[in-house]
Amino acid sequence: MKFNRVFVIVVDSLGIGAMPDAERFGDAGADTLGHIDQTVSHFDIPHLQKLGLANLKPLTKVAPVEKSEGYYCSMKEKSNGKDTMTGHWEMMGLETTKAFQTFTDTGFPPELIKALEERTGLQIIGNKAASGTEILDELAEQEINEGKLIVYTSADSVLQICGNEETMGVETLYRYCEIARELTMRDEWKVGRVIARPYTGKKKGEFVRTPNRHDYALKPSGRTVLNALKDAGLDVLSVGKINDIFVGEGITEAVKSKSSVHGMEQTIEIAERSDWKGLCFVNLVDFDALWGHRRDPIGYGAEIERFDEKLGQLLSVLKEDDLLMITADHGNDPTYKGTDHTREKVFLLAASPSFTGCKELPETETFAVIGATVAENFDVPMPENTIGTSILSLLK
Repeated sequence: MKFNRVFVIVVDSLGIGAMPDAERFGDAGADTLGHIDQTVSHFDIPHLQKLGLANLKPLTKVAPVEKSEGYYCSMKEKSNGKDTMTGHWEMMGLETTKAFQTFTDTGFPPELIKALEERTGLQIIGNKAASGTEILDELAEQEINEGKLIVYTSADSVLQICGNEETMGVETLYRYCEIARELTMRDEWKVGRVIARPYTGKKKGEFVRTPNRHDYALKPSGRTVLNALKDAGLDVLSVGKINDIFVGEGITEAVKSKSSVHGMEQTIEIAERSDWKGLCFVNLVDFDALWGHRRDPIGYGAEIERFDEKLGQLLSVLKEDDLLMITADHGNDPTYKGTDHTREKVFLLAASPSFTGCKELPETETFAVIGATVAENFDVPMPENTIGTSILSLLK
């Protein structure tokens, strides 16, 4: 069967166990979903359960179902990395062979900091790896009172800049990030993303990051399935940070989300519309940003339950010729050491009101089966130099 609309939802960082090469990344034994399940006191995810998640990944608090209502399988990542862009780009056909550069241990080079200070006219403070909440508690008062600029990184390939919405203003923060993105296009300074981190509050204990985050990512390393769909006249709707991850490449309509729950509400609204045909690509970032990086398995588990509730609402409005695919882009085990992403396999759950033969499918060697399946569904050729084999013929 061919589908009129395809929804791909990325539950950001919900890995299901270490990849065979996880030790090379320092992630042996990581298991985001498994360790959340072992930590929380209860786990109520009936809709993920009926789509086969607990059949694919044995859990202590969620039983497998006798007959699933979705197809399910695990997917390995072929690319060299464990970050947002690598995972999403691979889903749409691009293999990343060279991992993005990180500055976790040393901070950014003095030459880059000096250039950024000269271009912004502000003294840089921070310049180290830190969590977003800790850096605000440590330095936000100084930024506000002395007119300085907080720059920091993490275990990811990112340069992040904080800005108080009242004293600096969001547009000014965005301009500083655009300068940083220009500077970090040099090979020796190149990071995957520059991220604007606006916040409100005046003193320690009051600082809160706002939804006006903006990611300035590198452009994809080649044409993706998104470009092919757009060129064929199909709609490519993005929800959440998808538009930022692909720098608008191949996107026809983009909406930003205030939270993962809001992103699901937006997706449900899109599903209830009848004015489009093509792909709706969704990223739900809170799992990663609020719970994984902050090493909070209890909060992560509660977020999965909130997602499951909204998933039930989405399933109830899907049309007979809709296809839903749910997956993740990497792991971020909230019980693991450090605050980095973790190199893990991810799940793929596929659902449609038209399915009759739901079962487990073979494990895939790449996330790119998603993009290949979408491309075949719409009779769109895969762009040159992309990877991925479609599983459309298995979904019946």
